[in-house]
Amino acid sequence: MESIYKKFYKAFYMKTGFIPANILSVFPGDLVQIRNKEIILLGNIYRNGIVDPEEAAIEKNLGYNASNWSFNSGVSKSYSGRGTGNNLIEGEFEYSKQTLSFSDMGSFIFKANNPEGIKISNWQAIKDALIIKLTQTLYSFRDVYVVTEIASTSDWTLAIAGAPEAELDLATESENFGLVDIFGKESTKTIQSKDIEFYHKESRRLPNFFKAKKLTVSDDKMEAFITDYVKSNDDEKEWLHTFFDSNLEFNPIALASRHSNMLQINLLDMLSSNQLNPNTALSYFNWANADLNDIERLFS
Repeated sequence: MESIYKKFYKAFYMKTGFIPANILSVFPGDLVQIRNKEIILLGNIYRNGIVDPEEAAIEKNLGYNASNWSFNSGVSKSYSGRGTGNNLIEGEFEYSKQTLSFSDMGSFIFKANNPEGIKISNWQAIKDALIIKLTQTLYSFRDVYVVTEIASTSDWTLAIAGAPEAELDLATESENFGLVDIFGKESTKTIQSKDIEFYHKESRRLPNFFKAKKLTVSDDKMEAFITDYVKSNDDEKEWLHTFFDSNLEFNPIALASRHSNMLQINLLDMLSSNQLNPNTALSYFNWANADLNDIERLFS
């Protein structure tokens, strides 16, 4: 995903707790991955029979604080006033006009109405079985997300600047003077824009926003692995000299970097073939909430 959307995605998560799904429609139970800065849909735990559909516990019509679903960053109202126009049929009419100014590339304004949600309400009852099935008995995932909650709105509007000092001129025949009052209203029309990268008004109730649990490696197992790794490499310099029977010198910084780089590996790649199995999977895997680090994966 282009970095121009990053400021909006991070602010959206901080305000609502949800992650925008871009053009995807997502539902509770969806399996997704983040690949090449995109959200990839892989299936659904209920549709694919990973969890018996009869065991599904879905809570609907969840309400959210509507005030958290209208916000902006780097946007100011540089002009607001009334004007008159002429219509061949209705004659002269008055309208409200506003100019929104965007300070930087990526500055944005977002407004949504009537947010509602649907979520898996028995996550605690199914999470352990999901680990075993997704990593061992049905699939061999090491990197996967399960959508646990989705949100939709009756409508939403988003504008993102593609360059500093971008502008958006709006008008409506309604009497409005506040920044968010005219932006996102159904009757609001766009007169002109300057350097606006993205501007969209969605009037359908689409499941465009989600929360998810991500598969992670147990902290206890990772700490034990790091401890054992460091101990096993304390004498690496001496071993390299002896094994290769050489008089090569070692740059201390490079040697430290060698160790540091190796600590970035996946612990699961270093396990012997019999260590990870259906009986031990729960010792190695956990679930964690998808968060800002996962949003970062969409842009790096």
